[in-house]
Amino acid sequence: MLAAMSDTTAAAPAGPAALPLFYRQPQPLEPKRHAALRLAAGGNFGFAATTNAVALLGAEFPQASRHYPIVFTAGANALPAAVLGVKNEQNLFVDATGRWEAGAYIPAYVRRYPFIFLEQPGGDRLTLCVDEASELVKAAAGRPLFDGEQPSAATKQALELCTQFQRDAQATRAFVQAAEAKGILVERRADVALERGGKMALAGFRVIDETRFSALDDATFLEWRKNGWIGLVYCHLLSTAAWSGLVDRAAKRVLEA
Repeated sequence: MLAAMSDTTAAAPAGPAALPLFYRQPQPLEPKRHAALRLAAGGNFGFAATTNAVALLGAEFPQASRHYPIVFTAGANALPAAVLGVKNEQNLFVDATGRWEAGAYIPAYVRRYPFIFLEQPGGDRLTLCVDEASELVKAAAGRPLFDGEQPSAATKQALELCTQFQRDAQATRAFVQAAEAKGILVERRADVALERGGKMALAGFRVIDETRFSALDDATFLEWRKNGWIGLVYCHLLSTAAWSGLVDRAAKRVLEA
């Protein structure tokens, strides 16, 4: 079963169950509270080692489709997702040391961590937050989050990444909503042959039905082309070829265990 996906932006949580994937203690970033914290050097993705799927933005489809099957979550507020493993709590692209596979595209949802935009209770403004429970932000060595009272270069980069993420997330939601409205998203499951015999079924996701997509009327096709969505559909369809690579990685990990 694919890991449950959380939305790209969420309200400030009422409890741990409401937190987005990866985040445990997100708090608004402010100098009085976080002046002593430093951001560790990049390259440690151990926090993502136990998730087999992560949210994906439409803008990432061309790069991500070369490495991951792209699927869509089921239920309300559906999102695209990159499939990272064939078992629950398994990311085949992160090794035991926390390194992401060299050459493989790293989704923006992963790259922005430990930062995130959250809505604060009683308001409609998004606030840049940092996960205080993250091993990537400590008072030891690393890049400071603030220069005195002002955001540091590291924090400015995080703000820029989260701002772009939010913008792309809105565009992605529009694409998925249009696909749902046209009825071209259908439930699928993937049957994976295991190296030591047997099979495993991955369920709980949807894909674009190519036949239904091809049957869209000309007006819809032209509108989607204008919006840049036709390319997203083709990238998604082409990404199905990445399932075989995922199975090969799973088999290799079993042999190395």
